[in-house]
Amino acid sequence: MRIAIDGMGGDNAPQAVVNGVVQALNEFKDLEFYITGPEEVIKEQLKKENYTGDKITIIDAKEVISTNEHPVMAIRKKKDSSLCKALNLVKEKKCDAVLSAGSTGAFLAGCNFIIGRIKGVKRPALTPIMPGKNAPFMIVDAGANVDCKPEYLVQFAHMGREYYKGVLNVENPSIGLVNIGAEEEKGNELTKNTYQLLKSEERLNFMGNVEPRDVTSGDTNVLVCDGFAGNTILKMYEGTASTLLNIIKDEILSSGVKAKVGALLLKPVFKSIKKKFDYKEYGGAPFLGVDGICIKAHGSSDGKAFKNAIRQSKQFYDSKVLDKIKEELELKA
Repeated sequence: MRIAIDGMGGDNAPQAVVNGVVQALNEFKDLEFYITGPEEVIKEQLKKENYTGDKITIIDAKEVISTNEHPVMAIRKKKDSSLCKALNLVKEKKCDAVLSAGSTGAFLAGCNFIIGRIKGVKRPALTPIMPGKNAPFMIVDAGANVDCKPEYLVQFAHMGREYYKGVLNVENPSIGLVNIGAEEEKGNELTKNTYQLLKSEERLNFMGNVEPRDVTSGDTNVLVCDGFAGNTILKMYEGTASTLLNIIKDEILSSGVKAKVGALLLKPVFKSIKKKFDYKEYGGAPFLGVDGICIKAHGSSDGKAFKNAIRQSKQFYDSKVLDKIKEELELKA
């Protein structure tokens, strides 16, 4: 498998990017990488990592797209950027997947305009996997499409089903519609109409509406919603987890000796909880609906997070999720 890496994407690029690639090569022997970015800069990072193998090719790219640029304009104007060159490697079938921790807007725009959608897909969707109490859950869409139509959400459900099934090895993932109430008649026009469409989809294991308070249980595998609601859930969840862990830490530090001794005994538990909620463990979010494997890594990813995003793209490739999504959409059509 060949993977294109945006070498200049992310807050910690190119150091974290190159470190993540080297970590991945130590773990997965059947991968090849094409890192895009200023050749001398990438070479220097490879020297620092003491890498002397032949599994990394550098594709020289003089420009970088920053997070404060207009996404569509940047993709159109900066053809020699590290992101555009990485995306073109997938378009030209020289690579099987692309990974970037750079501007989310530019990445999504580039996936749409350069790689293109799968035939029949109305809107691609950003689909992160999140830790739940009983099982991981996936949000489809988490921010790519703020305004949606019911038929978009039905496609999100089919694409999400195939991804969850292939990558997490769940034969018949449960599908839920994020709503303000569990009852069928609850919600706005979008959710009411979407509910009726999902209910009539025989191939989907549709469980009905899921209230936001029940999202984090993980009892529903794939949660379907428009990008506005999905992005709000994602950021609220990340913020709440971080806040709770910090509150616990502050309370322990401000309490007496007994609390500190108790915390010491519970250290392995706290470490396990922290790991469970660490985005670095989950890698990145796939952009489903485009005609290629496109993984968006967290902007502040370190080497470990990049390595896990690479692992995620390998799982995507090995389980042939892209082909299965195409087959699923053809059957639905």
